[in-house]
Amino acid sequence: MTRTTSAPRAQDEGPDLEMNTVKSAHLANDIVNSFGWADLNVVVKDRKTSAPLSILSNSSGFARAGEMLAIMGPSGSGKTTLLNALAHRVAAAGATTTGDILVNGQKVSLQTLRDLSSYVEQEDALIGSLTVRETMMFGARLSLPSTTSKKEAFERVDNLIASFGLQSQAHTIVGTPIKKGLSGGQKKRLGIASRLVTNPKILFLDEPTSGLDSALSLEVCSYIKNIARKYKLVIVASIHQPSSATFQQFDHLCLMSGGRTCYFGPVSGATRYFGRTGYPIPPETNSAEFFLDLINTDLDKNGEIVRRTDDICKSWDTAEERTLVSQAILKSREGSAGGMSHYAVDRPSRLMVPVVLLRRSWIKSYRDIMAYGIRIAMYLGLAILMGTVFLRFQAEQKYVQPYINAIFFGGAFMSFMAVAYVPAFLEDLSTFRQERANGLVGPLAFMISNFIIGLPFLFVIALLFSVVAYWLTNFRADASTFFMWVLWLFLDLLAAESLVVFVSSIFNVFVVALAVTAFANGLWMCVDGFLVPMDILNAFWKYVFHYIDYQAYVFQGMMVNQFQHGVYECDGTSAAGYQCSYPSDINGEGKFRGTDILRQFSITTGLQGTWVGITIGIIAGYRILAYLALVLRK
Repeated sequence: MTRTTSAPRAQDEGPDLEMNTVKSAHLANDIVNSFGWADLNVVVKDRKTSAPLSILSNSSGFARAGEMLAIMGPSGSGKTTLLNALAHRVAAAGATTTGDILVNGQKVSLQTLRDLSSYVEQEDALIGSLTVRETMMFGARLSLPSTTSKKEAFERVDNLIASFGLQSQAHTIVGTPIKKGLSGGQKKRLGIASRLVTNPKILFLDEPTSGLDSALSLEVCSYIKNIARKYKLVIVASIHQPSSATFQQFDHLCLMSGGRTCYFGPVSGATRYFGRTGYPIPPETNSAEFFLDLINTDLDKNGEIVRRTDDICKSWDTAEERTLVSQAILKSREGSAGGMSHYAVDRPSRLMVPVVLLRRSWIKSYRDIMAYGIRIAMYLGLAILMGTVFLRFQAEQKYVQPYINAIFFGGAFMSFMAVAYVPAFLEDLSTFRQERANGLVGPLAFMISNFIIGLPFLFVIALLFSVVAYWLTNFRADASTFFMWVLWLFLDLLAAESLVVFVSSIFNVFVVALAVTAFANGLWMCVDGFLVPMDILNAFWKYVFHYIDYQAYVFQGMMVNQFQHGVYECDGTSAAGYQCSYPSDINGEGKFRGTDILRQFSITTGLQGTWVGITIGIIAGYRILAYLALVLRK
């Protein structure tokens, strides 16, 4: 349904949390006035003892629209665990999460919270070859209703670009390893802006200042604060060691250690609270650093900090400020007016999503030299190498084995070099995972667009390679045989790229995906019927792997394509006698047929159509398995 908004509610004055309590949470206009959580717990199994281990204990908090809440603590304090739990994400592997997550005082489902919110992860998942404006526009088209006009979408995008101070970089690319683009701070701002284009009411930020110096951190947080106030957003961000100026940009602080709350309340009230409980801040000290040092048990040598942190957490449990948090949550519950459970947003049609992804992938593919440009150059280099090494073979017996070697080399190494696609696919996969977590893209749309976009590029690679290598090597010189060769190379590349997609969908770490893909290609080379003919191949490798080896069908298809209609001359002369390595009914004429060569490799003619069908089935199988891998990796 279409969202409507009411007039912005005036900001309450004063630092006390009690003043920040939402007195009434009317939902008739579907606007988020408050966000809170009560008694949130996350429990996992201890790896050594398998006993329940609490990594987040009785956490409660509250924030209003237009405010920024900082979740702060030393490493391992539970910041990301809390942030993920609040966003209805998996808090930790095998974790059990209990407690209430409230919007306008009402418990909300995963789908409702996903419709209301957006999550910006610590690591950027921006596509480097897109410009700032294109990144924003594709984000808009993946999230805004299909009824939204282009004019409205462009207006929203341009307003956000202006709000984040990126007008002069609107047509600048994000940046690739080869071509420089935005600075670190600009990328952070773009990452946040690209999530805001989806029109969320709650924004979760996982360490938005990581990797930035103090000046850039302040710049990013200032922009976020202005946006929060302008659009009445609830901003919940985890931060680590902010500068004093950056720390003061936040309205409220949730200080954590060991999964427990040490303080929750206004940033301006934290100094007064710790001074009252016996931990005054020394003059001219960064308060954020002081709080972190106070509870950082990693620096503990004699147990003093552990005891101090335990005392601080216990003091919080009985503090007046803790009571104010509970009262704020209670009042928001009492003021809720119903209707949140029926909240929904309009999304683009299911057909629109793969179309948008296809368009985005097309731009990336022809701009980003890492995606296909380097591979085209690499395959052309391989074609020149192959064509000049296997140069101008003739229809003579001494050239038969080199012909076969060339066929194997062309198919096997074209397939093997598809590992170059791993980094480009992993970049796409990283973007997909973040968009999927925000409810924008599903595995099916991602897989469909990824498959379709590769078809023209892979065909061009197969054609260019063949134009060079086929004629230099002097394979059979007729059009039908040439284009059949191109078809086999195209299927070979498509299967190899599908293998990359499948492996990378399971092992989404570059080195691991590269190693597993290379190993699989090595295996396919060993059992494809060239290195060891089928009639002597070990039964285990033959029946377990050979028949699912796409390289085997490509090799057989190319062999038949070259030899089935050919006649070759034996060594020697009629006077000295012919030396024919391949038994044939025409040996007496000093010749043998190409089918006699195929017989040596146990290759039967007339099955090319079947082999094409099986290869297409293997390609489909890899893609389906990759899709299932993404479905299972929620």
